[in-house]
Amino acid sequence: MTSINILEIVLFVALVLVLAAPLGLYLKRIFNREKTFLDPVFLPIERLIFKATGVDPEQEMGWKEYALSVMAFNFIGILFLFVILLAQGALPLNPQELGGLSWHLAFNTAASFITNTNWQSYVGEATMSYLSQMLGLATQNFLSAATGISVMLALTRGLTRKSSSTIGNFWSDLTRSTLWVLLPLALIIALLMVSQGVVQNFSPSVTAETLEGSQQVISMGPVASQEAIKELGTNGGGFFNANSAHPFENPTPFSNLLQMLSILLIPVALTFTYGRMTGRIRQGYVILGAMMILFLAGLAVNVASEHQGNPQIAALGVASPTAMEGKEVRFGITESSLFSTITTDTSTGAVNSMHDSFTPLGGLVPMVNMMLGEVIFGGVGCGLYGILIFVILTVFIVGLMVGRTPEYLGKKIESFEIKMAIMAVLIPSAVILLFTALAVVTEQGKAGILNPGAHGFSEILYAFSSAAGNNGSAFAGLSADSTFYNISLGLVMLIGRFWMMLPVLAIAGSLAGKKLVP
Repeated sequence: MTSINILEIVLFVALVLVLAAPLGLYLKRIFNREKTFLDPVFLPIERLIFKATGVDPEQEMGWKEYALSVMAFNFIGILFLFVILLAQGALPLNPQELGGLSWHLAFNTAASFITNTNWQSYVGEATMSYLSQMLGLATQNFLSAATGISVMLALTRGLTRKSSSTIGNFWSDLTRSTLWVLLPLALIIALLMVSQGVVQNFSPSVTAETLEGSQQVISMGPVASQEAIKELGTNGGGFFNANSAHPFENPTPFSNLLQMLSILLIPVALTFTYGRMTGRIRQGYVILGAMMILFLAGLAVNVASEHQGNPQIAALGVASPTAMEGKEVRFGITESSLFSTITTDTSTGAVNSMHDSFTPLGGLVPMVNMMLGEVIFGGVGCGLYGILIFVILTVFIVGLMVGRTPEYLGKKIESFEIKMAIMAVLIPSAVILLFTALAVVTEQGKAGILNPGAHGFSEILYAFSSAAGNNGSAFAGLSADSTFYNISLGLVMLIGRFWMMLPVLAIAGSLAGKKLVP
């Protein structure tokens, strides 16, 4: 590792902060319904949507109604995507004439994209039609990200309101997150991606003759549009099986930089938004600082370990080739380590290298990031409300230690909030352990192991950690397209997403009804 590598990281972090600060202010104006420069474009569209759906955006919801709206909306989304995937073979925009998915793979994929996980037990270019990619997967990339932002807004209102029975309107939050935030940013990023050579067309696959005289099928499709929201919404599902290591998804060092910026942009910006919406700007800085310390600590371990490579093979005098194992030469070691740390800190399943080929310590960092609940920046919205759960637990414990009633932002933290916070922390952790145990003691689970021994166990543990944290990346040495893994991983994704959201909304409703402590 050289000084140039360190300078790369420093400049990247500085660029993220420079872009995130003004975006955070813009987000605060959107969600407080203040005037923005995009209002002339999106206000008429918003009014049309609410008129067509019969929604009154001014009618506020209590936490139970808000939670019911979240659950109902996502349940309909799962059914919609499940049907599209089953009927894919009979639907248009399918130039490769791909058939429908099996019921268990369709369930797994629907659960995956609804929950912002984007775990893929399939080869994208050989399984999904263009319609499935756009109407099914890309649509949910927008809506799952907007759902996460909405729940974060509900918790923020719960902390700032006093003696209130409402925490906002889910449909208004969802619409504003999509129209004012995700759509315009995704359009800009997609255009920049196309400028770098990312594919964007509806052409069928092209068959080319190689220099060796053999035939090679080169896949086409609307890649850039999906790539933009895949990263921006911290989703991560690749159009191609190789994900962001594929030259049609991520062809240049600039496209790689753009993808990493896109992943971190909104999660970092939301810490600025939170500080301004609560009227406690320093609270936003404290949360950002805590996230940044954890991010840099994990990154340092990852980068140092990957630059060292395998010490046993290095003793043979071939350190450089082993350090590059599983990595793209156009990105190198530092960019690969940085990408892997960013994606597992933000519940984004995108990868530009093979995590399964990382050194033991290098591979440990992504796994630990996911096991923490992906609160180091985290997914859009869910990372912030996830770390606020830890804040609530922290002030409660500190309050007990110093002998005073715990409070945060002037709100007493009492038994109900602690019970909900404990549930939000323990349940995802429990499902990782329980389903991993189930996989290693059943024949169906062991049948998917391709690498026996300790590393095979790590691949299973990584898979369920990824599912519970709604990440979607994998060690990839696991044959996961089976009935057992498709169902079990799908269930873990749903639990990891919605079991976290429900306690958060319950806490928001409880805090909103409280008075401020002098």
